[in-house]
Amino acid sequence: MADSGAVTAETLEALAGRARSGDQVALDAFVRRIQDDVYRLALRMLPDPEDAADATQEILVKVVTHLAGFRGESGVRTWVWRIAVNHVLSFRRSRREPGVGFAALEELLAAGLEADAALGEAPGDSLLEEEVKLGCTHTMLTCLDREHRAAFVLGAIFELPGEECAQILGIEPAAFRKRLSRARERMREFMERACGLVSDAAPCRCRRQIRPSAEAGLLDPERPVYALHPTRARDEPGLLETYGAIGAGERFLQVLRSHPDYAAPETVREALRATLAKTPT
Repeated sequence: MADSGAVTAETLEALAGRARSGDQVALDAFVRRIQDDVYRLALRMLPDPEDAADATQEILVKVVTHLAGFRGESGVRTWVWRIAVNHVLSFRRSRREPGVGFAALEELLAAGLEADAALGEAPGDSLLEEEVKLGCTHTMLTCLDREHRAAFVLGAIFELPGEECAQILGIEPAAFRKRLSRARERMREFMERACGLVSDAAPCRCRRQIRPSAEAGLLDPERPVYALHPTRARDEPGLLETYGAIGAGERFLQVLRSHPDYAAPETVREALRATLAKTPT
């Protein structure tokens, strides 16, 4: 059996090569290396953790069952991202992804502020305030259509190189740059106008959305979805290796990039093992 330290130090390409040769240790290490980043993509594209977990499991099954056919036309990381993006672009739409657009979201936030004002001052709750922040910024992403959302997540949040993003999305680099530029501008305009995390002049404050969100059933104070989500402290490179120092970026980008390093639920690996046990690789 391979030494665990040696496996950790291997590149994705090396692990993929050994996995294609039937090395189960390498295959397990390869899946572990990619699963959290695939889940983070799915969660940004499908802002319901249950949908994101289902999509992640399905993506990992596709990756593993097609790994033998990978011929290296692109880097293995780009290949995995392409499978993942294609899958989430066609994933079923859930009730948590209404696609209402920025105008409708702004009206919803304004209604929340009005309801909070009618209720009077409430004690602060930092955990629920963080939950509102994370949940609301996830919802903001759904105001972009999925094609622009994918370009924005890959290029602006994950900060992958433009050439690689274009390969992942299957479009020309110039088309990707235009798509990313449109998505960035729409997000920037909305957040600078409506989000108090980005602009002091914007009316909304996360703490003022706690009670209205709870009353509307958008937030369960007893079971925060995002603020208590399991995270992973990375001790090895995954799909999101950086190409240098990450720039600070504009304030709206800092807010959107500030989400925790979410970890895929253990149920994803359990379901993957069960599926692969019945599926030839």
